[in-house]
Amino acid sequence: MRIVVAGGGIGGLALGAGLRRRGFEVSVFDRDTDVTETGGYHITLDGRALSALSELVEPQIMRRLLASGSALRLRERDAFWDRRGRLLGHGTDLSNSSSVDVDRITLRMLLAESVGDDLHLGCHVTGVEGGVADDPRLLFADRAPVAADLVVGADGTHSVIARHLAGGATNRPAGIIGFSGRTLRADLSVGEQKRLGPRSGFAAGPRGAALYIGFLDPVGNAALDAPELRMSVTTGPTYIWGAMFPESAATDALRELRGEKSRSALVARFRERGWAERSLEVLTRADTHSVAGFRFNAASTRAADLAPWAGGRITALGDAVHATPPTAGMGAGAAIRDAADLVDHLTVSASGAITLTAAIQQFESGMRERGSEVLTSAMKTVRWILATDTTLGATATAISTPILAAATRLRANRRAF
Repeated sequence: MRIVVAGGGIGGLALGAGLRRRGFEVSVFDRDTDVTETGGYHITLDGRALSALSELVEPQIMRRLLASGSALRLRERDAFWDRRGRLLGHGTDLSNSSSVDVDRITLRMLLAESVGDDLHLGCHVTGVEGGVADDPRLLFADRAPVAADLVVGADGTHSVIARHLAGGATNRPAGIIGFSGRTLRADLSVGEQKRLGPRSGFAAGPRGAALYIGFLDPVGNAALDAPELRMSVTTGPTYIWGAMFPESAATDALRELRGEKSRSALVARFRERGWAERSLEVLTRADTHSVAGFRFNAASTRAADLAPWAGGRITALGDAVHATPPTAGMGAGAAIRDAADLVDHLTVSASGAITLTAAIQQFESGMRERGSEVLTSAMKTVRWILATDTTLGATATAISTPILAAATRLRANRRAF
C-alpha cells in the first residue's frame, strides 16, 4: 500500500513517521524548504498525545523529545490576573501532570528526522484528483502528479485536500486576531519576574483584550534529565506569550506590521484598554523579531459537521479537518492522535481484516469525536473573550475583577495567619 501525505507540519510528519515505522511505503510533501522555518513557538502535548507519539516514533526520538521538553509538573500552578496585574486565582495542581511543553521547531525537526528520505521539501501541492474509479493523484505546481493507494491531507487550516473533499472551506474565522512573541525571563524587572513566577498565566480585561503568558524552561524543567540529548530551541526560562483582540479592520491591520512597529502598536492597543504598565512589561521587553500576528480559525464544534464526506481513498487529518484555536493548547496533540489512529487502522487494513475504505471510515469517525472535544474546549475561551467586548460583558468584567482580586488577597492573608 502506498500512501502520500500533503503537508509536513506536525500532523503530516507524525503520520509519515508512524507509517514508515510500520513498514508502509509513504511520501510526505511540503512546500517549505526548511523544517525549522515554521510558525508558532511552543506546543503542549498531554499524556494522550505523548502516548500516541510513542507509537509513531522510535524510543530514542521520544527520549530526545522529553530531554528537550519542559515538564508541566515541575512548574507552579497557573495564575489568573486582571488587566491591572492583580491576582484573581490559580489553576489546578500540576504536580501529577504528564504534559510536556516543547518548541514547535524542535518537535518538527525530530519528526522530520523520523520520516527521513520520505520527506520531500519544496513541493507545492495544488490539489488532488481521482480516488473513486482510479488511484487518487496528488497534484503539484512544480512537479508531475503522484499516484497512490491513499492520499492524506495534512495541509493545515487552508487545506486544499479537505476543501476538495468537502466542496468548500472546512473552517471559518473565529473572531479573534492573535499575536505571539517571546520574552526572556531575565529581561524582566525583578518585581515582574516574581509576579509572573515559574508558571503560565492568563490575564483578561474589558473590550476583548486578553493575554496568555506561557512559561517554558526545557533546561531547568526538563521532562527527562539527559542534557546530552537536549536539542531545544529555548535554552533558558522564557515567557512565550499570546495577545488576543476581537477581529476588526484596525486589529487586522496590526498583522501587517513587523519588528518594533508591531510590538509598539500591540502595547498601545492594550494601553487604550486601560491595562497597567506592569502587566505589559512582558510585551515591552519582548524580542521584536519574535512578534507575529495571525487569525484564529475554527471548525464546527459538532462532531457531525467535521469531515463531511464519505470515507474513501482520500482523507485528511489535524487542522485540515478540525482547525482549532490555540486557546486550549490541544490542536497539535489532536493531530498527533489522528495520525496514530490512522496508522492503526491502516495496519489492520493491510493485514486483510478490513477493506481500506472501511478503515478510513472508522478512522474518520473517531477523528470527528476527537476534533469536537478539542474544539469545544478551545471555543469556550474564545467565546468568553468575545463576550467581554459587548457592553454588558465589558461592564461585568470591569466590576467583577477588582472584587475577585480583593477576595483572593483576603484568602491569602487568612492563610498567612
